[in-house]
Amino acid sequence: MDDRAVVESQLGRAPRAFLRVAVRCPFGAPAVTVQAPYDGAGEPFPTTFYLTCRHLVAGVSRLEAAGGIEHWTAAVQTEPGLTASLERATADQRAFRRELAGGQVGREGGASLELGIGGAARPEKLKCLHAHVAFALARPGYELGDRIVAQLGDLWPDRCCTLGRVS
Repeated sequence: MDDRAVVESQLGRAPRAFLRVAVRCPFGAPAVTVQAPYDGAGEPFPTTFYLTCRHLVAGVSRLEAAGGIEHWTAAVQTEPGLTASLERATADQRAFRRELAGGQVGREGGASLELGIGGAARPEKLKCLHAHVAFALARPGYELGDRIVAQLGDLWPDRCCTLGRVS
């Protein structure tokens, strides 16, 4: 089965702006995808690295529900190392989005190319831990993301949560 079809099964809908798989789980299924900066209609898609593994999505959702966004936003504001990590990752995100766009801009004139991880207009105010986990898995060495990932416990399930379900 092709990657796009697997990702569609994972998401329960067709993926918007899908380019390729960035990270696979140990079972070979997509875990993180790379999304184009714009979809086929020229609308911005600001989440460059998209978490698709059901196991990881559920784990990050639990972290968010337990106050994870507030916790990590406060940590970024009080820990200089995390602040610097986020700043470097934001610069990397912006450069990579411009590279993916290849000089083209969408209906918004290219403004979305300057957004932070997960489409944050103010990167220091985290809005989606899923995007930070996806970024950390796709771009190793992102300290803030790595620390969020460490809170997940077992990164992968004992058996594939996707490939056995794909029709």
